[in-house]
Amino acid sequence: MNKNKDLSLSEVHESVDTTQKKQIGWRRILAFFGPAYLVSVGYMDPGNWATDLAGGSKFGYTLIWVLLMSNLMALLLQGLSARLGIVRGRDLAQANREAYPRVVNFILYILAEIAIAACDLAEVLGMAIGIQLLTGLPLVWGVSITVLDTFLLLYLQKMGMRKMEAFIITLVAIVAVCFLIEIILAKPNLSEVAVGFIPHFPDNEALYIAIGIIGATVMPHNLYLHSALVQTRKIERTDEGIKQALKFNRIDSTIALNLAFFVNAAILVVAATVFFKTGNSHVAEIKEAHRLLPGFLGNAAPVLFAVALIAAGQSSTITGTLAGQIIMEGYLSLRINPWLRRLITRLLAIIPALIVIIIYGEENIDALLVLSQVVLSLQLGFAIIPLIHFVSDKQKMGNFSIKLPTKIAAWLIASVLIFLNIKMLLNEAIPVFASPAIFPKIILLLFGLLFTGLLAYIVVHPFFSKYNTPPSIELHPDVYDLQNLAIPAFDHVAIALDFSENDEKLISFALGQGNINTEYHLIHIVESASASMLGKESDDYETRKDKERIDLYVSQLQTKGYKAAGSIGFKNRAKEIVRIVKDIDADMLVVGAHGHTGLKDLIYGETVNTVRHELKIPVLVVNV
Repeated sequence: MNKNKDLSLSEVHESVDTTQKKQIGWRRILAFFGPAYLVSVGYMDPGNWATDLAGGSKFGYTLIWVLLMSNLMALLLQGLSARLGIVRGRDLAQANREAYPRVVNFILYILAEIAIAACDLAEVLGMAIGIQLLTGLPLVWGVSITVLDTFLLLYLQKMGMRKMEAFIITLVAIVAVCFLIEIILAKPNLSEVAVGFIPHFPDNEALYIAIGIIGATVMPHNLYLHSALVQTRKIERTDEGIKQALKFNRIDSTIALNLAFFVNAAILVVAATVFFKTGNSHVAEIKEAHRLLPGFLGNAAPVLFAVALIAAGQSSTITGTLAGQIIMEGYLSLRINPWLRRLITRLLAIIPALIVIIIYGEENIDALLVLSQVVLSLQLGFAIIPLIHFVSDKQKMGNFSIKLPTKIAAWLIASVLIFLNIKMLLNEAIPVFASPAIFPKIILLLFGLLFTGLLAYIVVHPFFSKYNTPPSIELHPDVYDLQNLAIPAFDHVAIALDFSENDEKLISFALGQGNINTEYHLIHIVESASASMLGKESDDYETRKDKERIDLYVSQLQTKGYKAAGSIGFKNRAKEIVRIVKDIDADMLVVGAHGHTGLKDLIYGETVNTVRHELKIPVLVVNV
């Protein structure tokens, strides 16, 4: 497995080898399948459920054409995203970092993080609602429980990319099967469903929901995600190998995204058939739909509904975390522990959800879900426009830059999305400007100027810069010839001992770092109850025996011709080691690491990290 930290999703980069000669026919095709299914879960997450239910129950089959249009958009845009990753070996965030100035990149990063938070908010609420529907647990507790899935992604990543993909595909299959059964039970009139493919908007509310559907379907974070996930496949870096990777990815995307379209269409059709057709057009909430389903489809329907909701939320929360990792590493070249990244993302979603539930009550949750999808839609232009520029660049894409028809289609999609967003913003702004309050008008005006100004900038910037600007954030400085290598000589090496069978190994490693003039200083920290209370005044049995042990080691080293001395410390292990090393003015420390992690660190203490952060000299860590 490739561990080069300069790579997108370095933990799993090129971890699936598609170049093996034994892979022929279906084996070769299946080796490429997987990334699009991880992407597709974002197209059927709980945010989609809210917009699809609202669209189906309020407007019947009228907005099915929006789902179809969104799916066609997604097929093209995800194909462009995959092309960027396969051909250039860059994810969208990395490409942005190399193309745009630092300030613009930071704004794009913030917008991308807002999109991740909005997406995760939908997933948190969806899973919490699913848990409540199955168990009756209050929504506040359901939202809080979702913190516990923080470490699931870490476990799946350790199992390997293929097992993670298998887990996600299983969850997707659960969602698909549940809704296949639901739609069979609903028995929709197919001729009436077909009429829904004729494009039109009944009113402004339909436009608002339609934009929510587009935002829930064509998600900006999925464009970042797909460009990174395709790089988990190791391919032959030849024209033929790249062509093959693009071809199989296109097949993978078509199958996966059409499956997502089926799920979304099934939700909307079930809502239209069960609620709109029966005069229950007020049913726009997930919980209300679940409550009314038994009366129309039988007792099995609500159980299937809740199970599918939990599966959708869990699968999309995993891919949302991956997208967050890609965005942070790509834009900022900042890598933090995956569990911390997951916890931050989850808290950003949980806090607003809890505020809404506690202050406004559970009945406003579905409105929050729809709003989260509209927020996602507003971010789309800032991901799509740079993507189109990058895959159109013949200088960097070579023969694999997109052709004119594809370019026209991509720009048309971007134009439609931006137009719909601006139209929705204007519709929402009219009541604000009609009110006497000044402050909301100023805020809305500033937001509008920032929104349109940034969009205009990223549209025209590449035509003037031609990407010749230096990277705004560099992973590493330029590499120079290694001409002035200064080999250090360590004259005073400190050795932290724990008085176990590991002492000999630690001393041996320390001796290997020195020379004929080096002095070795042995350190041990007494941690008995008496030593912890009395410090250097301690004279218990353990303190006396430890002093005898260190004197014995020093004597043996001196007998062998080495310069040696020793010191005993008391109380806090890490602080005492740092104090003694500084007092003796050592120029290197050798310390042992026992490989404790997690709970063991809490039990035994985490010495190595504390010590190395406090010292300004080299610290040699020996695994013992």
